[in-house]
Amino acid sequence: MTGLSTRAGGVLLREGGAQDIAAVMTVMDAAFDKQFGEAWNAQQCLGILGLPGVWLTIASIGEDAVGFALSRVILDEAELLLLGVSPRFRRRGIGQALLDATMENARHRGVNHLHLEVRQGNPAISLYERNGFSEVGRRADYYRGADGSLFDAFSLTRSLRRD
Repeated sequence: MTGLSTRAGGVLLREGGAQDIAAVMTVMDAAFDKQFGEAWNAQQCLGILGLPGVWLTIASIGEDAVGFALSRVILDEAELLLLGVSPRFRRRGIGQALLDATMENARHRGVNHLHLEVRQGNPAISLYERNGFSEVGRRADYYRGADGSLFDAFSLTRSLRRD
């Protein structure tokens, strides 16, 4: 993507920036289950957006942001830090479009592997598995639910090389 806008199934994907923080926070507040405390606040997002190698992809339908992906690259590896889709727009391929855009953008940046971390039980795990991500590590009892329940964090990765 790198500076370009693309359409995927009626969804506009575009590069975002600090000017999109209100839209990102609206999606994040709706998309991330508050019981796990996984959502970032605006200051955390703005802080990382200012760092080299970080990029934000916004998914919109009409004028409304309905999803986003926040990623960073270091040398030849990248990390998908956050991916969120507003609940009322789920199951429409928006998460897939954001993941595809993230992988393509990472390839253009010379990345060989894309990494991410996800909470045990998060429905997004199926999206990542369908896209060739595999577990390479696990942090036992890393996430704590509001009721005190503990959940592992799965570290997933996939190659982005085109052989």
